[in-house]
Amino acid sequence: MPSQFFGLNIAYTGLTAANAALNTTGNNISNVETEGYSRQQVTQEAYDALRTFTTYGCAGAGVETIAIERIRDEFYDVKYWNNNANLGEYEVKQYYMETVQNYFKDDETMDGFSTIFEQMSTMLVEVQNNPGDESVKAQFIGYANTLTEYFNGMSGNLTNMQQDVNSEIKVQVNRINSIAQELATLNKQINTVELEGITANELRDKRAVLIDELSQIVDVTTTETPIIDKRTGYPSGANTFVVKIAGGQTLVNTNDYYSLKCVSRTSEQRVNQSDADGLYNIEWSNGLEFDMYGSSTGGKLKGLIQMRDGNNGERFHGTISEIGTTTIDSDIYDTVTIQAEASYLLDLNKCVLSHTGGTINLGNQLFTYSSWEFDSTTNKYTFYLNRSENENIVNASRLGREATVGQSIDYQGIPYYMEQMNEWVRCYAKAFNDILSEGIDAYGKAGTPLFVANHATDEGQYKFTEAEDDVITTTSDSYYLLTAKNFSISSEIIKDTGLLVTSTASIDEESNSDIVDKLIQLKSDISMMSFRGCTASQFLQCVLSDVSLNAQRAETFEKNYMNISSSIDNQRIAISGVDNDEEALNLVKYQNAYELASKMIQTLTEIYDRLILQTGV
Repeated sequence: MPSQFFGLNIAYTGLTAANAALNTTGNNISNVETEGYSRQQVTQEAYDALRTFTTYGCAGAGVETIAIERIRDEFYDVKYWNNNANLGEYEVKQYYMETVQNYFKDDETMDGFSTIFEQMSTMLVEVQNNPGDESVKAQFIGYANTLTEYFNGMSGNLTNMQQDVNSEIKVQVNRINSIAQELATLNKQINTVELEGITANELRDKRAVLIDELSQIVDVTTTETPIIDKRTGYPSGANTFVVKIAGGQTLVNTNDYYSLKCVSRTSEQRVNQSDADGLYNIEWSNGLEFDMYGSSTGGKLKGLIQMRDGNNGERFHGTISEIGTTTIDSDIYDTVTIQAEASYLLDLNKCVLSHTGGTINLGNQLFTYSSWEFDSTTNKYTFYLNRSENENIVNASRLGREATVGQSIDYQGIPYYMEQMNEWVRCYAKAFNDILSEGIDAYGKAGTPLFVANHATDEGQYKFTEAEDDVITTTSDSYYLLTAKNFSISSEIIKDTGLLVTSTASIDEESNSDIVDKLIQLKSDISMMSFRGCTASQFLQCVLSDVSLNAQRAETFEKNYMNISSSIDNQRIAISGVDNDEEALNLVKYQNAYELASKMIQTLTEIYDRLILQTGV
């Protein structure tokens, strides 16, 4: 049987419930502009009814405020995070591919390859008309030098871009570490609050905002699992919250987080011949490998890595066919001979292997190599591994297993465009110099190469005296050592234009210019030089077709994912966002409920006053 004050208690519960709803609504309105804030709602239910032992059964006991909960649908969060990873990737690619496109452009605002190459070709015609005029030769050499400077500048631009991308990778890794630390701290705070039976709404919102940011840097998955109290067998109120990135690698596990670090590669650890020094590998702070090249890695980190290291899937690979040992300068070396089959590995004009040493994977184990050589008659590469630099010895158990250098990254990033330029300058320089070698200079001697490669550490130049050898080593004076970076003009010809060959005839037949005729023909004769199935003069069209396609693709996908992101975010906001009009209506509704509960208390107070004080009951 309820007490005489039963009605007053019912009115009191209605008053407290309405008050909680009013405060919650006020909190929603106050946070309407707060980033990541989720609308909160008071959850109410009827108090357990009291049995009255009468014909009518039970009597209602008022309302109970169960919780103040945030209104949020995690389904849309997961969709948003997945899309955000794609958006971050293509935002990076769109920005950098637009920059690459600007580097290669050739228009009224900038003289590019086509303009410079055409100027040199036009001057070559002047040499054809005046083969004995030293001033005309000097002008042609000047235009040829401009061509080499163009490639030097392009190589410098792409190298600087690679270094910029590399620096941004470190910035993003540092931000991942910072977010991981903040998430671990929030997890601890959330569990501390929720162990008391209270939902930590604001803290959960902060955690969601951090994961939103993290999802644009790298792909993210989260798992939240209740912690069961072993004594009671029921949920304790706390939860484990695990955040995984880059295809399932754990970053945060409730209160614990794991840091990443960037480790610079040395010059002996270059993957590609034209790579900038100091490119970062990413590792976990405990030394374990971080799978930075995994297919599941997404976000800005993936876009940056693909821009920095993308090689169009053309990494070195082959089958180990021979293993041996040799001694060089009293040091013992393991020799590993690898049979190559991919077409791009059989042409050293397309070679990207570093000549300063590097790391090679032999049967899923990494080794450091000091040098290598290539035998064009057998299509085999031999790598030299100094035992003093490797912990393990290569034995016969690795025969027949795969050998690789670097990663196969199916994207046309900076290394790809570097390789394209290197291939063109090697092919063109060789074809041009071969034609010159057929002639006789003004002193009756065999032609001197015009296009050479500068030494990296001194003022010397490579003249490609071993270019025709069957076996090319990393120290050979061969066209392999010619890159866009060191592409140059022979210093001897610059000093003495008489060394520039124009004819196969003797000195007294100056009017003959058959060598120049061939040089002019080289511009458009695909049988004399072919670059990707095109002529020498079509280099820019070939490369720009790649650049434009990648830039357009990145821009298209960036716009698409941006639109999808806006659509998903609108869906999230429709559920968890604060609507001022809706909250204003709620204020009126809860205010009325509060006033009615107050009026009921007032009425009951008057009844009790009359019954108790005035009637003496």
